[in-house]
Amino acid sequence: MTETWDLSSVRASYDTVALDYARLLGTELFGKPLDRAMLAAFAEHVRGGQGRAVADLGCGPGRVTAHLDSLGVRAFGVDLSPAMVAVARRTYPGLRFEVGSMASLDVADGVLGGVLAWYSTVHTPPTELPSVFAEFARVLAPGGHLLIGFKAGDRKIRLEHAYGHPVDLDVYWTPPDLVAGLLAGAGLAEVGRLVRAPEGQEKGPQGFLLARKA
Repeated sequence: MTETWDLSSVRASYDTVALDYARLLGTELFGKPLDRAMLAAFAEHVRGGQGRAVADLGCGPGRVTAHLDSLGVRAFGVDLSPAMVAVARRTYPGLRFEVGSMASLDVADGVLGGVLAWYSTVHTPPTELPSVFAEFARVLAPGGHLLIGFKAGDRKIRLEHAYGHPVDLDVYWTPPDLVAGLLAGAGLAEVGRLVRAPEGQEKGPQGFLLARKA
């Protein structure tokens, strides 16, 4: 599978903000109990996956990969940005992080016990989500689980400044029912979902959807 849209601006933007992103969001999960609850539910499901590894796709500086590890999950991270991966490796030297695209993973078919996509699809055009979700399904073992975190809504925002730096990013807000339907089309059946109100600097509701490969 090959990338079907231009990811160069996403890669460049996150290379630019990597250090400040890690500094500003390093402890963000501590103040978000509902987000942690969804991660805990995901961890409970994937811990029973015959010891299979779990991929945190779009892992950024590794903070959520490390959180999964603290929950007893054998997790590794993949990110498009080499600078983000470098930060993750320095911060969490005991964990594995790789540079790669979630649209074209260097992972064999059906080997992962779980996939986490924690806001990593927010820069993906909705028309490209079916191919990305198909890639998630490809690498998951039968019975494996996916947890996706996303911005719940129906709009696109152009982001030209973030984390103290100029960036070049489109941010997509996606209706939860659309996400569930596209996942179902990829063979990933919804197990449960959570939509919560915005907190802090968030500009709208946040969505989390847990799904399982048949």
